[in-house]
Amino acid sequence: MHHSAYEGYRHYSRAFLTIYDLLVLRIFGPLVWRCPTELLVRHYARHLRRRHVDVGPGTGYFLEHANVSSDSKIVLVDPNPNVLRHAARRLAQLKPVLLQADVLEPLPVSAERCDSVALNYVLHCMPGPMPRRAPAIRNLATLLEPDGVLFGATVLGTPTLHTWLSRAALRQNNRLGFFDNLSDTEAQLRELLAETFVTVDVEIVGSVAIFAATGQR
Repeated sequence: MHHSAYEGYRHYSRAFLTIYDLLVLRIFGPLVWRCPTELLVRHYARHLRRRHVDVGPGTGYFLEHANVSSDSKIVLVDPNPNVLRHAARRLAQLKPVLLQADVLEPLPVSAERCDSVALNYVLHCMPGPMPRRAPAIRNLATLLEPDGVLFGATVLGTPTLHTWLSRAALRQNNRLGFFDNLSDTEAQLRELLAETFVTVDVEIVGSVAIFAATGQR
């Protein structure tokens, strides 16, 4: 599994996961990308359905804060076993099913159908430009029931959405291989989602695109 997608995922060591919430959700999200994490939690809670797949769950922060109903079936998907272990420990009371997989590759046939799929702060870590992520969107759509929703948030590369601070952070993240999103625009995100879904909603907050897509083609 030396897939190029692993570049962005490899950095999630156990040590990094212990500071992830502080760094990504308390500092970078609200102060650098200018998108309050509470906003993403609300968006998550609004679109979360009973059978749910969380792709790139990070530390499990969003699921922990989204008031998941007790009868939910939660599946966590990530290529990195550190992430799956960390999130599973945090979300133990939800008894999540763990699937170690790269969503750019076809998902195992055993993967269960679901009503919602979350991609929070995941697309910007995948190899760009945006069209290269089309297989991931198609693969996830195959898991979704016809009336299901794919939602999430991603940091865009559009220069006008950035401050001098976030531009510097963006360049650094791309140089280190955390992100591959310098060419990502709102139009490209819409196009990517519209290839697979009829209805695409995108809201820009700071330099973050918050999206939801429904109605599979």
